[in-house]
Amino acid sequence: MKLLIASDIHGSARWCRKLLEAWDREKPDRTVLLGDLLYHGPRNDLPEEYCPKEVLRMLNERREQILCVRGNCDTEVDQMVLEFPILAEYAWIAAEGVTIFATHGHVFHRDHLPPLKAGEILLQGHTHVPCWETVEGIRILNPGSVSIPKQDSFRGYMTLEEGVFSWKTLDGETYHILK
Repeated sequence: MKLLIASDIHGSARWCRKLLEAWDREKPDRTVLLGDLLYHGPRNDLPEEYCPKEVLRMLNERREQILCVRGNCDTEVDQMVLEFPILAEYAWIAAEGVTIFATHGHVFHRDHLPPLKAGEILLQGHTHVPCWETVEGIRILNPGSVSIPKQDSFRGYMTLEEGVFSWKTLDGETYHILK
């Protein structure tokens, strides 16, 4: 099974379109969205081509392929217009022989770990910075942000295929691999 993993679209139609181009290139079985889909939040500037209505239209067209968790900027009002569930605080994913705890990252993160065992994965967004580190034997992975990257990182996403995590720019250039 191939997963495409992305986070923090924040209502940017421009960068959501680029993510969908990557989605079409990658041809994943499922796409995992780690929250903050439509709203930019009070701490972020408006992203390029801020148009939440266009983003929700694009995502709704692919609703049957999406697994999503709630970000700190996602609300019940967003759920009223999105045609796939977005309000779960976390999801357990068993893929490629590993257990993954997927969450946005504003509650559970490297300094407040969920109940995981060594060798399992905390998959989170929220920081807008790609991450691959191990804390207490738990791998912490973050795809970064689709629309508002921070700390000089790339707009991008991750894939999981055949046990390999790959971090990629929205243009598809791989810049980190974790086996």
